[in-house]
Amino acid sequence: MKTKKITLAKKKQKEIPIFFATDDNYIPFLDVSINSIITNASKKYKYIINVLNTGLRKENVDIVKRQENKNFTINFVDISEAVEGLKDKLKNVYHFGLATYYRLFIQSLFPQYSKVLYLDCDLVVLGDISKLYNTNMGDNIIAAIPDQVIAGKEEFRQYTSIALGIQHQNYINAGVMLMNLDKFREHNIENKFAYLVEHYNFDTIAPDQDYINVLCNGKIKYLPNGWNKAALQNKTEGELNLVHYCLYKKPWQVDDVINGSLFWEYAQKSPFASKIKEIKAAFTDEDKAKKERANIQIVDHALKIINSTNTFNNIVFGQKVLNNCNI
Repeated sequence: MKTKKITLAKKKQKEIPIFFATDDNYIPFLDVSINSIITNASKKYKYIINVLNTGLRKENVDIVKRQENKNFTINFVDISEAVEGLKDKLKNVYHFGLATYYRLFIQSLFPQYSKVLYLDCDLVVLGDISKLYNTNMGDNIIAAIPDQVIAGKEEFRQYTSIALGIQHQNYINAGVMLMNLDKFREHNIENKFAYLVEHYNFDTIAPDQDYINVLCNGKIKYLPNGWNKAALQNKTEGELNLVHYCLYKKPWQVDDVINGSLFWEYAQKSPFASKIKEIKAAFTDEDKAKKERANIQIVDHALKIINSTNTFNNIVFGQKVLNNCNI
């Protein structure tokens, strides 16, 4: 008797969407970050990397896209039109570029997604990124790690509590952020951000990060810093899965960066390796002094904002603006 051969359809791989935002200046470091993710990610999933930008050189895009494989797709998404109306109002302070704001537009630009992972370009991922993505967020808007730089300086701790109305241990670093886009839409985060920029445009020390903390306050799941470890001497909570070079000192500028060798482990594999080494060689003592002056200026700026009446805490929380602005 002949038996029928039954062919079972392959189960479709679960997709994990990951977002970055960059300009041409940060493309080499984006390439390093993506390489570290691909090297350590589980092969059980399909990863869609979307790189938000407002125009990039084609040769840079082509170099990064060479990393695509059967598990990883890399898309470059120009969002110039989406940010055009707000571009002139977005503050570009200290070492932050305008690209840092792009993550606030993901909820409307990508309606197909309910949950995404956002990452800064100045980091390396040492663990399996799918484990971070699969974190149970509950009904929270974001899952992220408390900011270790803020926690480590008294002036910044005062800034978050007095100017933002948030205790420093509840203030997150937005450079590694799991985003529940359904909750972003439910709470109308993007429109509230646009409203506050349009009507108040608060002075800040961490541009959109402060807005994210204020708008998501009370709806944040806090994760161990092993998934966003700053280059500091503080203790690692859990395994060291991700190192974030979020301070002024970057491993592509100076040698004495904590865990800087981990960056170079991946950088040496990149086609941008020689470019990154050139950047480091060109970083002068005057450049270093300029960075150190900026580090002092941001502390002074925090103290200035604390003494201002035009703060998130006074306006948004004090007058309950967001509840009365028909958003």
